[in-house]
Amino acid sequence: MARLADYFVLVGYDPGKRGSGDGQGQILQRFPEKDWEDNPFPQGIELFCQPSGWQLFPERNPPTFFVAVLTDINSERHYCACFTFWEAVESPQPQSHPRNGEGEEGEEEPSSPVQPAQLFAPKSLVLVSRLDHAEVFRNSLGLIYTIYVDGLSVSLENVIGNLLTCTIPITGGAQRTISLGAGDRQVIQTPINDSLPVSSCSVALLFRQLGITNVLFLFCAALTEHKILFLSSSYQRLTDACRALLALMFPLKYSFTYVPILPAQLLEVLSTPTPFIIGVHSIFQSETQELLDVVIADLDGGTVNVPECVHISLLPEPLLQQTREALSMVLDPELEVADLAFLPSTISASSLKMQDKEIRAVFLRLFAQLLQGYRWCLHIIRIHPEPVIRFHKAAFLGQRGLTEDDFLTKVLEGMAFAGFVTERGAPYRPIDLFDELVAYEVKRMRAEEGNKQKILRHIKELAEKLYKNENPYPAVTMHKVQKPTEGCHLRLHQKPFPRLDEGTVQWIIDQATAKLQTAPPAVKAEKKCMVPSGPPIAAILERNGNALANSARRLEVVRNCISYVFENKMLEAKKLFPAVLRAMKGRAARHCLTQELNLHVQQNRAVLDHQQFDFVIRMMNCCLQDCTAMDEHGIAAALLPLVTAFCRKLSPGITQFAYSCVQEHVVWTNIQFWEAMFYCDVQNHIRALYLDSNEENHAEEESTEEPQEAKSALEIASEQLRLWPTMSREKQQELIQKEESTVFSQAIHYANRMSYLLLPLDTSKNRLLRSSGLGDVESVSNSFVTNSIAGSVAESYDTESGFEDAESSDVANYVVRFINRFVDKVCTESGVTNEHLKGLHVMIPDIVQMHIETLDAVHRESKRLPPIQKPKLLRPNLLVGEECVMEGLRVCLMPDGREEAAGGSIGGPPLLPAEGAIFLTTYRIIFKGTPTDPLVGEQVVIRSFPIASLTKEKKISIQAQADPFLQEGLQLRSCTFQLLKIAFDEEVASDSAEIFRKHLHKLRYPQHVRGTFAFTVGQSPKQAMQPKAKEKNPSLRTLSKNLVKNAKKTIGRQYVTRKKYTPPAWEQRGSQHFPEDNEDEISVSEDMDRSTLTPSTTMRPSDKMTNAHVVERACCRDYQRLGLGTLSSSLTRSKNEPFRISTVNRMYAICRSYPGLLIVPQSIPDNTIQRISRCYRQNRFPVVCWRNSRTKAVLLRSGGLHGKGVVGLFKSQNAPTAGPSQTDSTSLEQEKYLQAVINSMPHYSDASGRNTLSGFTSAHMSSADFSDKRQQPKLGSLMKQVMGGKDEGPGTFSRGGKWGSIRASGRMSSYALNVEIGSRLAGKDLLGAQHNGTPAETTFLRQHRASLYIIGDKSQLKGVKPDPLQHWEVVPIEVFDVRQVKASFKKLMKACVPGCPSSDPSVAYLRSLEESEWLSQIHKILQISVLVVELLDTGSSVLVSLEDGWDITTQVVSLVQLLSDRYYRTLEGFRLLVEKEWLSFGHRFSHRGAQTLAGQSSGFAPIFLQFLDCVHQIHLQFPMEFEFSQYYLKFLSYHYISNRFRTFLLDSDYERIELGLLYEEKGERKSQQVHKSIWDYIDRINRKTPVFFNYMFAPEDGEVLRPYSNISNLKVWDYYTEETLSEGPSYDWELTQGQPEQVEEPDRQDTGAPQSKRRIIWPCYDNRSRVEPDAISRLLQELHNLKTELGHVQERWKETWDGVKASQRTEARQEGSRTPSSLLMSSGLSHHRRSLGVYLQESGVGSTLNLSLDSDTSSTSTPSSGKPGGRRSTSTLYSQFQTSESENRSYEGSLYKKGAFMKPWKPRWFVLDKTKHQLRYYDSRMDTECKGVIDLAEVESITPGTPTMGAPKTVDEKAFFDLKTTKRVYNFCAQDVQLAQQWIDRIQSCLSDA
Repeated sequence: MARLADYFVLVGYDPGKRGSGDGQGQILQRFPEKDWEDNPFPQGIELFCQPSGWQLFPERNPPTFFVAVLTDINSERHYCACFTFWEAVESPQPQSHPRNGEGEEGEEEPSSPVQPAQLFAPKSLVLVSRLDHAEVFRNSLGLIYTIYVDGLSVSLENVIGNLLTCTIPITGGAQRTISLGAGDRQVIQTPINDSLPVSSCSVALLFRQLGITNVLFLFCAALTEHKILFLSSSYQRLTDACRALLALMFPLKYSFTYVPILPAQLLEVLSTPTPFIIGVHSIFQSETQELLDVVIADLDGGTVNVPECVHISLLPEPLLQQTREALSMVLDPELEVADLAFLPSTISASSLKMQDKEIRAVFLRLFAQLLQGYRWCLHIIRIHPEPVIRFHKAAFLGQRGLTEDDFLTKVLEGMAFAGFVTERGAPYRPIDLFDELVAYEVKRMRAEEGNKQKILRHIKELAEKLYKNENPYPAVTMHKVQKPTEGCHLRLHQKPFPRLDEGTVQWIIDQATAKLQTAPPAVKAEKKCMVPSGPPIAAILERNGNALANSARRLEVVRNCISYVFENKMLEAKKLFPAVLRAMKGRAARHCLTQELNLHVQQNRAVLDHQQFDFVIRMMNCCLQDCTAMDEHGIAAALLPLVTAFCRKLSPGITQFAYSCVQEHVVWTNIQFWEAMFYCDVQNHIRALYLDSNEENHAEEESTEEPQEAKSALEIASEQLRLWPTMSREKQQELIQKEESTVFSQAIHYANRMSYLLLPLDTSKNRLLRSSGLGDVESVSNSFVTNSIAGSVAESYDTESGFEDAESSDVANYVVRFINRFVDKVCTESGVTNEHLKGLHVMIPDIVQMHIETLDAVHRESKRLPPIQKPKLLRPNLLVGEECVMEGLRVCLMPDGREEAAGGSIGGPPLLPAEGAIFLTTYRIIFKGTPTDPLVGEQVVIRSFPIASLTKEKKISIQAQADPFLQEGLQLRSCTFQLLKIAFDEEVASDSAEIFRKHLHKLRYPQHVRGTFAFTVGQSPKQAMQPKAKEKNPSLRTLSKNLVKNAKKTIGRQYVTRKKYTPPAWEQRGSQHFPEDNEDEISVSEDMDRSTLTPSTTMRPSDKMTNAHVVERACCRDYQRLGLGTLSSSLTRSKNEPFRISTVNRMYAICRSYPGLLIVPQSIPDNTIQRISRCYRQNRFPVVCWRNSRTKAVLLRSGGLHGKGVVGLFKSQNAPTAGPSQTDSTSLEQEKYLQAVINSMPHYSDASGRNTLSGFTSAHMSSADFSDKRQQPKLGSLMKQVMGGKDEGPGTFSRGGKWGSIRASGRMSSYALNVEIGSRLAGKDLLGAQHNGTPAETTFLRQHRASLYIIGDKSQLKGVKPDPLQHWEVVPIEVFDVRQVKASFKKLMKACVPGCPSSDPSVAYLRSLEESEWLSQIHKILQISVLVVELLDTGSSVLVSLEDGWDITTQVVSLVQLLSDRYYRTLEGFRLLVEKEWLSFGHRFSHRGAQTLAGQSSGFAPIFLQFLDCVHQIHLQFPMEFEFSQYYLKFLSYHYISNRFRTFLLDSDYERIELGLLYEEKGERKSQQVHKSIWDYIDRINRKTPVFFNYMFAPEDGEVLRPYSNISNLKVWDYYTEETLSEGPSYDWELTQGQPEQVEEPDRQDTGAPQSKRRIIWPCYDNRSRVEPDAISRLLQELHNLKTELGHVQERWKETWDGVKASQRTEARQEGSRTPSSLLMSSGLSHHRRSLGVYLQESGVGSTLNLSLDSDTSSTSTPSSGKPGGRRSTSTLYSQFQTSESENRSYEGSLYKKGAFMKPWKPRWFVLDKTKHQLRYYDSRMDTECKGVIDLAEVESITPGTPTMGAPKTVDEKAFFDLKTTKRVYNFCAQDVQLAQQWIDRIQSCLSDA
């Protein structure tokens, strides 16, 4: 029960000091006169009775009533009900100038002498109460006034006494009727629950006055602690507005200054710095203008003014919007239906009181949504003696996902919320509407979101409850109170208010108190219960499903990665790692990480190895880096126990824990974080404390019950609080002590933890703990206890903030201070005793010091750690006999300029850089490793090349991707177009790298060919190669010496001393004059007289050297095939054969570099040959190497002529002899020799006249036209064909005669045009007119061709005047020398395999390709070869006599044979060609390939590679003419420099015999696995697999190939650019075997899933031909597999293939028409067999090979001629399976179409296809074969056309229209205008759709 009123006060006007304008109030009487003990009398009531100041008024005003609120020092509110009326004043003071309150007259002029007759002074009756019953107060004071005014016969003293003694229940919904003893009756209803505020209509009024938005502004301002000022001219309104605002804030209580009515004298309160809610009368509006940070609400004007400097945080969306909508539904229900046509009759707003409650219900819901789940973030630290509860703000914000939200953050930090926690945090207390709402209704509110009806229903339900709370008995509110008569205040002679008799009143009061004391105390039965917590936040905030699924996948990745780490599957973990780090952006993944790591901790410890430790640390750091200092999501909290659990052993007794590696995070320096963590742990321990004691007591009971959920700490606390009063004193003390010691022990624990995370690993380095500055901790802490120690520490810290340069102890001091401050704060809050607290302060410095010492040791050891474990080195597979010379050095393979492997523009995973090792074997340099990009970490990257192919090795420094410092590295370039750019790992010592380089050099350039891999294979070179050996081990050198010695012995006595012939340097050789003194050196190297040289002196015939052996050589077989002679004895030799096989060089005496058997004219004896040979360089005299079987023209080769020889050859017969007769005789013999060749040709005898090219001066032989000028129309036209012209008869210019790119740059001599002429040949027919344009006929055209053309080097033939009488013609041409080839090749390598990436790779590549001039050289070789082919084909013999006769000569001669003779285009023939022309005729493979130390200086010259490239170009143009595939050429290109086989070693047959190579293979072959000859190896592979076979091989008999040689026709060979990183080069067949099977397996694993035929093939990684073989290989493979399954005997693939071919042919014959597949096999194809039309569809399934071979016709596969048995063409077959026509044919019809230039109009059937976005046309409607397609993407415009010549006559002009594409304009014509318009529209719509 409580008193209704505490005091009754009568306040009157006090005239105040003379001279002041205003008077003062003065308490005239107060009752009771003594203060109540429980409630002292409030000061300053007189101010509040007249807030605007006490003044006199010139007339009586009606009485006023308002309630002012005073707050006392204990923040108790006192309600002062002021009832004011006016009384006449006797003698007014003339000095005072009364202010005019109501503004009826202006203020009097001071000069006015007139004084009013009478003035009136205010007098107030005041009730002071702690209860807010404004209506009762109004009635009671009104009653007293009525009694006084109307002079009722009731004692005022009685009434006042009764009023002061009236007691009413505070709450509980009681109803009390009271009477003050004047015949009155009032009913007082108390609210059911006093925690809910009472608002009557104030809230509704506030909204009426200000509107929704403004009130929301005020609401947010009040919650976020801004200053709020209400203005109004009504005091009651001010009180109501303030009360309304407080009611809206429920359940938070406003705890700052609250003055609904501020008196004038106290206006300076408005400049207080603290927040407030104050009401001021609007007459003081002017004084409020200068307040800068106050939100001013003008209730009368309905405005809210927010100053610029104030930022009010509004509610978070979507709550703000939802609240606005709900409020407008309540306040303006008509809004919903305002737009309806028929307005419902029923709608009307609720009564004001009800509306008030509805508005409050909206706000109550708002708070329930804002604070939902708050109880899950409460930490209960102490239960006894009274609960201490803290709110974990960060966790709450984090779980709600509102960490960024200003509003909620400010609210939670505010005082109101702190009070809320204190009041409502208690787990055991009475509960009210809000508790129920937040616990039980949140789910419902979530569910109803967006459904206005349901929301409104809920609001109304809540409003009912609120209304019921205020008016429990709505029906009975009948008051009966006398009111004064109307206008009574205007009575003139009104007695003043009488002085009351204090005694009477006091007596009444005493009576009542005495009665109360005897009465039993009314105990208010509080219904306490456990406060429900409601659903946890996570349960409320359901995320959207999609994000969840996505995150589930991420969590899976995180889990897998962690389990891989702990299972030590580091590669797997590494692969997932980037994904894990990316996932860490998400909260779920971070939680998952902490949970997963937790599982791996046993007994608070988890010892890891270094690599695991590294992974765990990196994950933790990544996890923490996104945590704010608040740690809203509790990530840092979850990691805190883990960082002290995970550790690694650094050395015995020294362990490094994870915390030393995760200190760099701001969260550790946030004291709030530590507090929250501390409280959380304390709560867990306290919970455990009570759980344990409970379990002991109730063990038996619980076992019988269902296992219940673990109780939360709050539940346990409420249980304890319920039991507390029933416990004994001792028990209570014991519990208090237990709790206190729990808190204390946690404080020690935390002091340790904080020192772990705050002290840096290297304590010598001072680091202030990041800039978050710990000095201002107090200002941000959400604690409410500030304590002096912490404060002083903070100050001292601030003063010392500049201590970066102080001693290390300062770090310690600083940490000690930080921990002290923390300990002070938490211990004071959680009630730790002072003794304990002091003990802690003593311990902390020791803890810190101890930790610093352990850290020093850890720091020392951690510095010694080896670098983190690298991936395991993968061993490469080696060939049989290949041995490792140096174990793998760990390196990183860096990306070079090729961008495919590094991801590059085509995309794909970056395979480089890759980590691995470099291995050096006797045969190769191999890198094997895995990409550093973990997404491709499983792929193995292999790059290797044979050591012999190394062309350049240079040291480089590489910036590795992670390390800032440069690493030393090597760049190794190989002429197999491979580049290894490696950076040595830091673990590789630099001397190891040096040893590697030395070994590499030793192996690359052995002393002798015997040292190459092909010879040493199988021998163990180990002892020579140990990297350890410091003294240089001499064994290798001695070994090779011995080998050489033995070789010499076996071969017989040699001139060991002789120097091997050394060709002169190229500079001299290529110079224009040919110095005579070089002669000796160039011809054979022995210094003895040539004439005396007999075979026996050079080589004794040993038993190996029988003729039989020589006959076995390949060239012999070939000569016999060509009919160039046999080796029968000279007696029976048929004289009529023009040529014979001479054994003159059997002992290699005449020419070292020629084979033993040579073809020479029959008529020339051997001794002549010996003499002739001296005229030629290297003694390489002309020999026949091929004869055209049709024209019998022969192809000869020789070295270039010496100077003397040249003169001799062209000296006219009658000229005076220039020198000794020997020269003459030689040149005569030479002439005889050539004549003999000419005589061998059958048509020579009938040639009439002398066959020369008269007038042929070298001046006219410009470098570019190296052939004879037009000699005869036929040859000329053929020559022109070579150059790409058309035969247009003699002497005319050719339109099509441009070729390649003829540059007049002069950079390469072959393209620099002759200076004398200087005109450019572009566009002119090369062989047509003379350069100056005069007809060439007269001078040059001869009727006859020469019988023999000598193609010679122009520089040698300088100044030679040809003799018109001779029968041969010399064609001087300019060729490039070896030096140019080398230079060009270097540039080509750099272009194809650049060392470093360029800015624009595609452009750079093409530019450098052009600069290399490689294709120009290919063009040149092809051009010469085609010329020679033409000459031979037209019956002239040709002698190719260029340079030394072993480089470009060999290239040309071989190509000529390849082009002219189809035999050489088979596998067997090509082998023979290479053996004969390249090996036997002494191409210097060892010298050109720089295979030994001797050749090191000369460098690598790829003459043979150039030849193979030419073959590749021809192969591309004639794909059906070659039996071997492109792969075969690549295989040879690779292995001719690899030194794996002995085939391409050494420079000539002679050297091979000398080493015993040539004939040894016979006996040894069986014994050894190692294949010494590449040909055997190829045969072996070819038997197994068709990889060398070209399925399109379908040769035509006797066809001579004439490839285009223009540069525009040449392609860069893909051998130069492609690589296979998955297995390295695919040319060592054993190493890459057995992989396709593995590739197949993954497809078969899960048969349930739909099988995808797709397989990803990376361009530079996979071997495409193996992973996805072409159709035929695939079919052969399938056949093979099926046969294996059926157990059939396997036949070789070749037999299968031949069988298929045979059956194809017979089918084709039966059907009489060719099917596309039979085209493949047949040989009678159209003559125009270039490659342009061949397409081999690489479908993995079917085997349709659609080869349209003729590029001129639109399609060769014509439908079969209507025969029933015939097959249809593929295209018709295809059209069956097309998707149904209708959907692809958007519009169709017939149109006339004008053909291309000069062609007629034709009707065609057109189909407009929207799907494919094209316009197709067919011959007729029924035609399935599309005749053409117009791609709509290319259409630029469509316009009406005009009829042109030949258009259909009958059609209207307007029916024509034109379609303009980017390529050409199509003219169409429809049948009539409408149709044309329709077509135009349809096409237009198609275009606009796109």
